[in-house]
Amino acid sequence: MPFDHNDHYHRLLLRHMPRNCGAALDVGCGTGRFARRLAHLGIEVDAIDPSEEAIAEARALSGRLAGDRSPRFRHANVTEVELPEDHYDFISCLASIHHMPFDTVAALRDALAPGGVLVILGCYPEKTRLDWAWSLAAVPVNAVARLTVAVKDRLRPTAAATGREQVKAPVRQPAMPLLQIRREAAVLLPGCSIRRLLFWRYLLVFRNNG
Repeated sequence: MPFDHNDHYHRLLLRHMPRNCGAALDVGCGTGRFARRLAHLGIEVDAIDPSEEAIAEARALSGRLAGDRSPRFRHANVTEVELPEDHYDFISCLASIHHMPFDTVAALRDALAPGGVLVILGCYPEKTRLDWAWSLAAVPVNAVARLTVAVKDRLRPTAAATGREQVKAPVRQPAMPLLQIRREAAVLLPGCSIRRLLFWRYLLVFRNNG
């Protein structure tokens, strides 16, 4: 599928990045596209993922980018890593929180520097009528977006092939309903905001005001 839902929301996530961001952590970085985007902004980026193949591909792709500061890619499971406390100005988690216990967000919260921001682009299963209504609304928009990207790829086949990763991140279906996510986030990330996004995603934003 040429249209990537996670990539579509990169700009939205970057809008929540705090000013003068110096250090960032990308959790479940996959092949590193968002981590590289952060690094291009002059940010020191740590990026971790439990897939050894994805990390190898991320390093290979970053090695081709001459003149850009490369993220520090690490093959690791964030649930088994001791993160530095009060360190990161920005922590991102793109379509990966459902691969781990949700209370992992507590460790991410504690790793935020004062004023730091945690953004989670999460997935949730359709359980309610409202969930299904949003899914139904997304179908025609998704079809148009896929067609648009496919046409662009046909017009620019060389550029499309060059910029596309060969390794795909492991896929797991989400199990925690959005209502439960809201309840647990209210306890673990007090003051956070959660809103639905069109393409079967939600956006959680938490700022460390402590």
